[in-house]
Amino acid sequence: MQISALPKSARPREKLIEQGPEALSNAELLAIFLRTGIKGLNAIELAESLLQEQQTLQRLFNASLEEFSALKGLGVAKYTQLQAVLELSRRYLKEECLRETVFQNPTAVRDYLSAQLRGLGHEVFMVLYLDNQNRLIKDEVLFHGTINAASVYPREVVKAALKYHSAAVIFAHNHPSGVAEPSEADKLITKKLQQGLALVDINVLDHLIVAGSYCISFAERGLI
Repeated sequence: MQISALPKSARPREKLIEQGPEALSNAELLAIFLRTGIKGLNAIELAESLLQEQQTLQRLFNASLEEFSALKGLGVAKYTQLQAVLELSRRYLKEECLRETVFQNPTAVRDYLSAQLRGLGHEVFMVLYLDNQNRLIKDEVLFHGTINAASVYPREVVKAALKYHSAAVIFAHNHPSGVAEPSEADKLITKKLQQGLALVDINVLDHLIVAGSYCISFAERGLI
């Protein structure tokens, strides 16, 4: 059945306008993005089919160009549109962090870091540099690869924090395995970084681990 033949209350666009985006299912939201279906499937049915095949939005959104284009009803144009939407989301979340004092809105920080780090196929170590009111000055990926004492250098972190005149920092890295629990190596390098930054009076406020849809806070665990 064509979407235009559905009752207005069942059409994704009309439903969004009348009830707000939170009232729509994942398939309905995806259908608005897709705009059109394919032969035998309207946009909602195509969206449902894609979600059933991919199992999660995250897997669909993190697909490479080759993987994405191989899915029925999709292609290079849709891939570029989706990447543009995702990047706009990241920039919106970053603006939230830039506008507000970080710890007045920790959810915005988690959302931003999750958007930046989840879905990556390799580990990266990111630092958020904060001013004396805990506002974001800049964020930066400092290291790539397995996070341990051999790959994250406290001297480089201290050097970067001083460069941006930071009063405090927040660390973040991802676990591509999907296991969010901090490893002993994570705990060890965090302690070393704390000790190095303490020598120049820069506070470490938190270390967040992003693993899929999970985000673990060292501060909440009492590890900082």
